[in-house]
Amino acid sequence: MMLLIVRMVQKLNLIQKAVFLCLQKKFYFCLTMSTVPYIKFSKEQLEKIGNTTVYLSEHIPQLSKTKLLKLLYILDELSIKKSGIPFLNLKYKVWKFGPVSEELFIDLSSETTLLAKYIDKVYENETTVIIKAKKQFDDSEFSDNDIDLMNEVIKTFGNKSAKELIAYTHRPNSPWHNAAIENSVLQMLEKAEINNTEFLIDLSLLVEHDAVKKEIYRDYLENN
Repeated sequence: MMLLIVRMVQKLNLIQKAVFLCLQKKFYFCLTMSTVPYIKFSKEQLEKIGNTTVYLSEHIPQLSKTKLLKLLYILDELSIKKSGIPFLNLKYKVWKFGPVSEELFIDLSSETTLLAKYIDKVYENETTVIIKAKKQFDDSEFSDNDIDLMNEVIKTFGNKSAKELIAYTHRPNSPWHNAAIENSVLQMLEKAEINNTEFLIDLSLLVEHDAVKKEIYRDYLENN
C-alpha cells in the first residue's frame, strides 16, 4: 500500500512539473513537451509514415520493430536539424527504450491496423518482430530531399543494432536525455524503476541556436 502511494505521488509530481515547464515556455514548446490526450494521423501523414516504413524495410535486411522505431525518430531529428521541418512530425515519448512514437509502438506490437496495408510482421522468435514490406514504395509524398535523407539514414544507421541506436538517441544532450533530466525521470529510467512516461520530447531544442530554423519549426507546428 505504501509503495502504491509513493508511485502515485511521483506521478503527480511529474505532471505538475510538466505543467510548470509549459507555463514558462512558448506555446509551441508545450506542443512538444506536454502530455496530450490522443494523437490522430492525417491521411497524408499516415501515407508518408507507411511508405517510409516500406522504404526502410526494403533497404535494411532483418529490420526489427525496435530498430524501425529508432530510425523513424532519427529521420525526424536529422530533418529538423537540417531544415527546421520534421520528416514525419511524430510525437515521441520519454521511454526507457525511447524515443518512441507510442501510436506506432502499439500498432507494431499488437494487431497492425494503422500500417496494415504497408507492412507484414514476421515473428522471428518470441521477442523479435521483423518488418517486411507488403507493397511497393510510393514516392508521391516524398521530395528529392526526403529520399536523400532516407538514404543517408540507411547508409549511416542501417547496419547498427537496435541497442546501438538506443544508445545513440540517449547520448548526452540529446532531446531524449534532456527531456528525461528536465522531468526528473532519467535515473528512474536508467535504473529500470519505470519503463515509460507520458512526457513528450521537445525537438525544438535541436534548432534552439538557429533563429531561422527555429522560426520555421515553430510555424510548421502551428500549421500542422
